[in-house]
Amino acid sequence: MNPLAIALNKQLEEDNPAALELLSRLGKNLYFPKGILTQSAEAKTKAHKFNATIGIATEKGEPMYLPCIHQHLSAFKPADLYSYAPPAGKPELRKLWREKMLRDNPSLEGKHFGTPIVTSALTHGLSIVADLFVDKGDQVVMADMMWGNYNLTFGVRREGDIRKYQTFTDTGSYNVEAFRQVLQDVSQNKGKAVVVLNFPNNPSGYTPSVEEGDAIVEVLRQEAEKGCNIVVITDDAYFGLFYRECLKESLFGRLVDLHPRILAVKVDGSTKEDFVWGFRTGFVTFGGGGATPESNLLNVFETKTLGIIRGTISNCAHPSQTFIIEGLKSPEYAAQKRQKFEIMKGRALKTREILDSGAYDDAWQIYPFNSGYFMCLKLKTVDAEELRVHLLDKYGIGTIAINQTDLRIAFSCIEEGDLPELFRLIYQGVQDLSR
Repeated sequence: MNPLAIALNKQLEEDNPAALELLSRLGKNLYFPKGILTQSAEAKTKAHKFNATIGIATEKGEPMYLPCIHQHLSAFKPADLYSYAPPAGKPELRKLWREKMLRDNPSLEGKHFGTPIVTSALTHGLSIVADLFVDKGDQVVMADMMWGNYNLTFGVRREGDIRKYQTFTDTGSYNVEAFRQVLQDVSQNKGKAVVVLNFPNNPSGYTPSVEEGDAIVEVLRQEAEKGCNIVVITDDAYFGLFYRECLKESLFGRLVDLHPRILAVKVDGSTKEDFVWGFRTGFVTFGGGGATPESNLLNVFETKTLGIIRGTISNCAHPSQTFIIEGLKSPEYAAQKRQKFEIMKGRALKTREILDSGAYDDAWQIYPFNSGYFMCLKLKTVDAEELRVHLLDKYGIGTIAINQTDLRIAFSCIEEGDLPELFRLIYQGVQDLSR
């Protein structure tokens, strides 16, 4: 094991042995090398005559660029586009995102959590967390209504054992008791759990109520109190898109400093929140795990995260970070986000109005939804994959079949005025197949 990794692990053990136990074998071996990047950083501040360190080309004191490309980006300085961004991301962007987190989540006030590290969107962030904490056979607890890519990220890549619990009760509330039972089983058998909480949920479009959120947090606290070491990942991809009464903050704020055996990891980003999907800019933020302002615990996790970034993609795209900084600093940012939110809310409420009318009750029931981009139909009479293909072939309508009964509808990409026709044709498709 590299001496730098040994030193980081020793620091974790001194601050909180439970935090060290959370790491995977790979996580324990990770470190950030004191190589080219470190030497280049030193040269950036001290090499006043010539700086012959980092592998970029310069011209007249600026990064070299092609005018045919820069003519479309001339509002920005070449240094804010073409040079490498720092491995952790641009410091200004990290600072702005942390400030945004505090505005959006008042429960974080006064609590100890790190500075967000920039990732190449949320999938990259989730992959980093999986690398850090999941070994073959580790138990990864999540709802059965889950984003399918979790299977690749936590299961196929890291060989974790995905343990699912039923998302909803028969009465349509979040199934906290099912979550409790699975986590208790994992706790008793393994003593370590990785928990993924995705709200607003993909594919269901559900965010728990405040009471349900409190209950989830209490389940986690109780299992930690019994001796289970827990990493809780809040996948907040669709954060802020809350249309009806529900929890309006990330549970990350409740989990930070909840218990020394609970490490909270927030994975979020501009991708969905700021409607910049192609920019591929996300964040990973660590909190809890027994960290205090005096300890280096969170710094260790952040350093190991930089080791993963350095060893995989080296650093994240610079231009998109610059563009997002400009957006976050704009005096029009809040108003423009509110305008887009109202459009999304209108689509969600229109979908609810159509489906609550009772006109289609013989074909499907709807899963609870109150947020995000999606909702799901539970089909009563036809196979979801068969319906998906039929809708595509006969009516030119694209949907996602989750399993035999569940069909996911992204109301986020359908104009409000087109929603009645969308559901009328889906219903027609069910009738076609039922004949």
